[in-house]
Formats: sequence, structure tokens, C-alpha cells
Amino acid sequence: MHVTDPIADYLTRIRNAQMAGHRIVEIPASNIKRSITEILYDQGYILKYTFDEEGHKQGLIKIALKYDSVTKKPVIRELVRVSKPGLRRFSGSTDIPRIINGLGIMIVSTSRGVMTDKQAREKNVGGELLCYIY
Repeated sequence: MHVTDPIADYLTRIRNAQMAGHRIVEIPASNIKRSITEILYDQGYILKYTFDEEGHKQGLIKIALKYDSVTKKPVIRELVRVSKPGLRRFSGSTDIPRIINGLGIMIVSTSRGVMTDKQAREKNVGGELLCYIY
């Protein structure tokens, strides 16, 4: 299977796993997906993750999804792809949109690596708006 938009595929796999109530989701790895996974972890959206390099050309990312202990609902309510291969969305550091008044995060691919909207504003770098999450 050939995926034209690996980041959209990554987000969809997480969404589908959550809807099915899975604890763990496996996704083919790439550097940008590793960066997004690290941000999701740092921001508390996922429990934990591992990068599995064995037996795969590109490796696998295994993500342990996080659910609310009381409601059993997924912590991630929404994952939305912003920039698409057919329509790239870029933004300067001052124009990066705030997600629900700063409750959510925008993941931005900058010249200094992949980071959250907040980090991009602090470092005063703009870039491609990959996706947002809340």
C-alpha cells in the first residue's frame, strides 16, 4: 500500500485505534512521525511510546493510547491535519493560530525541527502547520 500523506495516515491510525478502544497502535515510523509522537507524549496526550527498529525497513512506532480513568473516553478529542500535500499551509511565528485559546496544540514543522505552536512562538520561527490536537 502506498500512502501519499503519511502524516494523515498516522493521525487516522490513532483516531481509528481510539474509536475501537485499542490500548496500543502501531504505525510505520519516519523522523517526522517520531517528532510528532514525542510532542504528543510531552504534552500528555499519550501514555508512552517505543520506537521498534527490528525487522522493518523503516521501523515501527508503538503508541500506548491514553484514556480518561473515569469516563473511559480518549484523552485526544480531535486530531486534524492542517497542511496537506495538495495544499500546504505555512505560517509566520506571529500568525500561528491558537487552538481553543491555547488549550489545544498546533504542531509546526520549522527550520529548527518539529515543535508545538507555543515553542515556535517562543523561538520566533514559523513553518508548515502540520496538524492540531486537543
